Amino acid sequence: MTTLQIGDKAPNFSGTDQDGNTHKLADYAGKKLVVFFYPKANTPGCTAEACDLRDNYERFQANNYALLGVSADAQKAQAKFKEKYDFPFPLLADEDKSVINAFGVWGPKKFMGKEYDGIHRTTFVINEEGIIADIISKVKTKEHADQILK
Repeated sequence: MTTLQIGDKAPNFSGTDQDGNTHKLADYAGKKLVVFFYPKANTPGCTAEACDLRDNYERFQANNYALLGVSADAQKAQAKFKEKYDFPFPLLADEDKSVINAFGVWGPKKFMGKEYDGIHRTTFVINEEGIIADIISKVKTKEHADQILK
C-alpha cells in the first residue's frame, strides 16, 4: 500500500488514456493535478465519484486544477465510461498497473468476507511543483469534489 506522504515528490508517471494519448507528470507542471484512483469503471461507487468531479469541473478549472482518473480497466472500457457520463477529464487505462504501483494504491482488499488484491480508492492532490499536497484515502464518492476543494 501507499508509502507516499504529503510533502513527497509525486511519482514521475506516464500512462495512456482512453484515446491512446500519453499523460505524464511533466505535462501538468504549473497546474495543480488531482489524480484519482478508482477500482472499476461503470460501477456504482466509481460512477458517483467521477460524476461528482464532473459536476464540479468548473470549480476545479477556476482554481487551476487538472483532473486525471486512473484504473486498471482496458482502454475500451475507459472510453465507454468517459463517453457514457461525458467526463471532461482523461481516464488512464493502466492495465499494466505501472501508475497504480508507482502511487502504491494496489493491495489486499476485503469484500463480503473475501480477500483479494485490487485498487484502493485514493486521491492524490499534486501542487504546481509536483509535490503531493494532499492524499485522500477515505473518499466520499458523492462529495469528493468538496473533499479536494476544501
